[in-house]
Amino acid sequence: MDHAAVLALFDRDMREGARPDGPGARVERVGGVVRQTCSAHGWNGVVWSALGTADADAAIAEQIAHFTGLGREFEWKLYGHDLPADLGQRLVAAGFTPGPDETLMIAEVDGLDPGTEPPEGVRVVPVTDRAGVGQVAGVHEKVFGTDASRLRRHLLDRLTADPDTAVAVLALAGEEPVSAARLELVPGARFGGLWGGGTVRDWRGRGIYRALVAHRARVAADHGCRYLQVDASAHSRPILERLGFAALTTTTPYVYVPAP
Repeated sequence: MDHAAVLALFDRDMREGARPDGPGARVERVGGVVRQTCSAHGWNGVVWSALGTADADAAIAEQIAHFTGLGREFEWKLYGHDLPADLGQRLVAAGFTPGPDETLMIAEVDGLDPGTEPPEGVRVVPVTDRAGVGQVAGVHEKVFGTDASRLRRHLLDRLTADPDTAVAVLALAGEEPVSAARLELVPGARFGGLWGGGTVRDWRGRGIYRALVAHRARVAADHGCRYLQVDASAHSRPILERLGFAALTTTTPYVYVPAP
């Protein structure tokens, strides 16, 4: 895989050419910025920018004005190769708070092992209804220690309004949800996005995470995706590397919370 060429393709298809990620979302290009605006429980933020030292601060101020005018908290999703090189410092100076760095990792679907199965006693099931969404949210809260109410509403909206663009799966030990993950698809895009993969503490180290990656890779292949992409934490990066994913750049969420 030509890393530079695939990263350029990712920027073009999934960032500059971003499409709404759910019902009611709107993506628009304003100058050198591509942003998504949606309801308060959806993802609001900047997904791509092409800025220089002369116009970066004005573009940042414009996005703050746009989202705060709607009363929305929003994220500026900054990648390690974005310009200008000091864009992160400029965002902090404007009032954004950076989150943990993650690694953008990409793999060719054909290069992954589609036969990885969960351990004995664990089965992978698709999520198709409100009860399943609730179980996914419950796993998310146990694994990441964060409130999943926004995820619950967003995923339910996606599965209800446009089920072909969102795939959610659970790993069940008997009837107990022990892991969950999502695959987001954009019609016609070459990339499928892996999100939210996590396993509860007592079930880690048994291959469940790898099995959910393989399951989603098969689904992505069926939908015509050539690549899978994931924003990997430090914990999941070595697992993904062993599966054939390559690290292409970093990504950091910069979050702006309007004053009450």
